[in-house]
Amino acid sequence: MAYLILVRHGLTDWNKIGRWHGRSDISINEEGRLEARAAAVAIENLKIDKVYTSTLTRTKETFQEMNKVLNLVIPVSASPALDERDYGIYTGRIKWDVEKELGKEKFWLIRRGWDFPIPGGESLKQVYERVVPFFENDLLPVLKNGENILIVSSGNTLRALVKFLENIPDDKVASLHLQFGEVYIYTFDLDGKVIKKEVKRHNYKPLAEWFKLGLQ
Repeated sequence: MAYLILVRHGLTDWNKIGRWHGRSDISINEEGRLEARAAAVAIENLKIDKVYTSTLTRTKETFQEMNKVLNLVIPVSASPALDERDYGIYTGRIKWDVEKELGKEKFWLIRRGWDFPIPGGESLKQVYERVVPFFENDLLPVLKNGENILIVSSGNTLRALVKFLENIPDDKVASLHLQFGEVYIYTFDLDGKVIKKEVKRHNYKPLAEWFKLGLQ
């Protein structure tokens, strides 16, 4: 038995105002740091053997904050396969401005659609096509070996991976959403099959003062 733990990065200032990041390298903010630490509290009793982040600063910083709770002394690998979806011409735009320009239907397809093209960017299907081979080639053998993996990545990247793990139909993936700092824990058997899923939803606010006092 092994665990695959998925954590969406903590909040950024761009997230707070609804600005699409794509590959823009934006740091998490104070709220995001607290979310990350709360996510770590949710998994602090699980042994973690390997850690993977994307190449983007917000995922690396999220793990760094988590590790103030976890105190792991293990290598951390950063893979471009785990990078956020490239939003092409919409990178850096405020979502709600785009919605006003294009209308609700097209906006929804850009934001949540499965195979809707974005000029200069990626569809969720294209993200899936780089994330799934990474999982199958690099992560699944580790899980079959009984080792536990923590992945810290971005919302669309994790949506693509969850779609694969749960065999979610193309027309249902639009409703899938991971919150900032939210934890998905998949239990695998040693044949590489998912046998259980658990979602831990953080509530960092009651812990905030303790974090600020003890984990600066």
